[in-house]
Amino acid sequence: MSEQHEPNLSVGRNLKIGLFHLGSGMADVISTGIWNRIMISDLGFSATPIGLLVSLRYFLAPLGVWAGRMSDRHLIGGYRRLFWVWLGRAMMAVSIALLGLLTAHIARGNDATVVIWLGITLALLLFSLGNAFSGSTFLALIYDRAGTHQRGRAVGIVWTFLLLGFTVGGVLFGILLPSDGEPDAAHNLDFSPETLQNLFLIGALVMGSLWLFSVLGEERRVRMADNHPTDSAPSSSLKDDLALMWGNRRTRFFFFYLALSMIFAFSQDLILEPFAGDVFGMEARVTTRFAAYWGSMAILGTILFLWLGRRYPRLTNTRMSFIGVAVLLVTFALFALSSLAGVRGLVTPGLILLGIGLGIWNVGTLGMMMEMSPFGRAGTFLGFWTLVVTLSRGIGVTGGGILRDIGVAVTSNFAVAYGAVFALGAVGLGLTLWTLSRVDVKAFQAETSVQTASTEQVFAAALD
Repeated sequence: MSEQHEPNLSVGRNLKIGLFHLGSGMADVISTGIWNRIMISDLGFSATPIGLLVSLRYFLAPLGVWAGRMSDRHLIGGYRRLFWVWLGRAMMAVSIALLGLLTAHIARGNDATVVIWLGITLALLLFSLGNAFSGSTFLALIYDRAGTHQRGRAVGIVWTFLLLGFTVGGVLFGILLPSDGEPDAAHNLDFSPETLQNLFLIGALVMGSLWLFSVLGEERRVRMADNHPTDSAPSSSLKDDLALMWGNRRTRFFFFYLALSMIFAFSQDLILEPFAGDVFGMEARVTTRFAAYWGSMAILGTILFLWLGRRYPRLTNTRMSFIGVAVLLVTFALFALSSLAGVRGLVTPGLILLGIGLGIWNVGTLGMMMEMSPFGRAGTFLGFWTLVVTLSRGIGVTGGGILRDIGVAVTSNFAVAYGAVFALGAVGLGLTLWTLSRVDVKAFQAETSVQTASTEQVFAAALD
C-alpha cells in the first residue's frame, strides 16, 4: 500500500467551493427577506401562515440526517456526496422560479385561491426537501475535502461566501425590484408584478448555476464494487449513533447550545423587514437592502476573527461563539429599544451589530460542529447537528412570527409587538451563553481520538 496523506484543499479550490454558499445566501434573501416581506407587509397576509411555510425547510430537517447517513454508507454513481448536493439544489432552483410565478399572480390582483396556495406550498416543500438533502452532505463534502488542519479555514471561507451571498443578494435583488411609481390601490405595491416575477426567475438561474459549478470536480470518484460500501463508518444503526450523541454529556450540552442559539438568534429572521415597514414605514426597496447592510458587516467580522483565530490559538471556536452570541444579545436589546421607543436611528446600528455578531458566532459554531463530529461518522454527526440547527432555526423563525401576531392582537400596537419579540430574544441569548460555557470540545475529542485514528486507517485503506 502506498503511503497515505491527508486530503489537501488549496485556497483556490476552497474559494470555488465557497461559491456554493454564495448561492445559498442569495436563496435565503429571496425566501426570508423578500418573499415574506411582500406577502406580509405588501399583500397583507398574516405572518403566522407565511412563517410556517417559510419554516418548512427547518421542520423537514430530519431528512438531512438520513441523507448524511446514506452518503456515509453508500455510493451513487461512484460518489458519496455529489448526488445529494446536486439533487437538492436542483429542487431549490425549480422551487424559487415557481414561487416567483405564483406570487406575481397574486400581486396582479388575482385571488389567492386554494390552487394557488397549494402551488406555493409545493414550491416551498421542494425548497425544503432540497435544502435538507444538500445541507449536511455539503458540509460532509468539505469535511472530506479538507485536511484536519484546514477545516477551520475551509468552513470560514465558505461561511464568508454565505455572508457575501446575503450582501450580493440584497444589492442585486434591490436593483431588480425598483420602485415603479405610485402604489396601486389593490395591494399598495411600489413595484410591478412583472418586475417581481423576473426577480425570482433571474435569481433561480443565477443560484442554480453557482450550485452546479461550485462543487463540480470537487469529489473524487471512488472505484469500488457496489457491495463494498464507502463505509468508513463503523457498522452501527442510526439509533446507536443518536444514542451515542445523547449519552455523552458534552455532545448533549452542545445540542442545547445549538438549539437555543438558533431559536433566539433567528427569531428576528421573519420579522426584521416587516418591523421596519410596520413601525417606521420603510419601503420594500429599502428593507430589501437590510441583508446587504448586515451581511457586509458579517463578512468583515468573519475575516477579522478568522485572521485573529489563526494568529492567536487561544481564540478557539468556543470563544468565538461566546463573543458572537454576546454581540447578538446586545443587538436584540438595541432593536427592542428602537421599537418600543420609536427611535428609527437605532435600526442601522442594530443591523451593523447583527452582522458582526452573526459573523463571529457562525464561524465559531461551524468550527465547533466540525470538532464535535468524529471521522468516519462525519455525514451522520454533521447531519444531526444540521438537523438541530435547522429545526431550531425553524422554531425561531415561526415563533417570531407567531409572537408578533399575538402581540399585535393583544396590544393593537406594532411597536410593542415587535419590541416584545426582540426583548425575549435578548433574554434567550443570555441563557445560551450559560449553556455554551458547559461545552468542552477538548474533552470530547480526547474521548473519540482512539476510535478516530482507527477509522482513518480503514478509510485510507478503502480508498487506496
